[in-house]
Amino acid sequence: MASIKASDLFSVNGMVAAITGGGTGVGLLMTRALASNGASKVYIIGRRSEPLHAAAAEFPSVVIPVVGDVTSKDSLNSIVQQIESDAGFVNLLVANSGIAGPKPQLSSTNPSIQEFRKAALEMDMEHFTHTFHLNVTAVLFTAFAFLELLDKGNGKGNMGTGHQAVRSQVITTSSIAGFSRQKGASMAYNTSKAAATHVMKMLSTYMAPWKIRTNILAPGLFPSELANPLITAMDPNNTGQFDSSYIPSNRIGDDQDMAGAILYLASRAGAFCNGNVVVFDGGRLSLMPSTY
Repeated sequence: MASIKASDLFSVNGMVAAITGGGTGVGLLMTRALASNGASKVYIIGRRSEPLHAAAAEFPSVVIPVVGDVTSKDSLNSIVQQIESDAGFVNLLVANSGIAGPKPQLSSTNPSIQEFRKAALEMDMEHFTHTFHLNVTAVLFTAFAFLELLDKGNGKGNMGTGHQAVRSQVITTSSIAGFSRQKGASMAYNTSKAAATHVMKMLSTYMAPWKIRTNILAPGLFPSELANPLITAMDPNNTGQFDSSYIPSNRIGDDQDMAGAILYLASRAGAFCNGNVVVFDGGRLSLMPSTY
């Protein structure tokens, strides 16, 4: 009988992972979770060298910084070549990079139709489109670029064999924003996250013949460069307490919440998941107009 001990079910011992945006925010929380729980190598990818090297300094024997731009196919190929020459394969790719995108800058919560039109048209179209380029297109092309390394990960056998094997997978960081229809939210961000969620569901179908899985994390509010302005606005005194009318759990997500989610999907515990969306938001989505 296979072990059902938590230490075995949630083990990522020997795993080789790559995380885009792994030097800051929720990507850093994932990096710490994998590196703290037995991963052999965690490659963290981003454009800024300083935060990558700062994150790698916490786990110098495991975490490896890779400077690159996921919006460039040339850079993606260079990143993959670097990882291939060093490790030769990956078991897990986390496509985590993303930006907030623009939204109409309104002076009141109840604007006239003329005021809304003016503010909406003042948004930069290229900025709006760039949100999709990073949050959707780059996510998908990052997955494309890593396919052969993920395939080699399946052949390596370092994450179990036979029907007990944890097959290679792509995990995408989406958001509960992808399900939200809340007034005042960024249409660029919310719709790009909805697209990222669906394109990963589609990819799970495409990758089935090669036994590569795709799954989606849809977190609520967690500390990050992207979310911190909203967190500060809702908790100006930095008490860490949120009204239950905003988040039923009365708090934002923390490192344990993120670690639990990524370790579940990355390990044997979540090995039966494919095309799945894990929503973890303290109940926030249940309080807003949504399509989930």
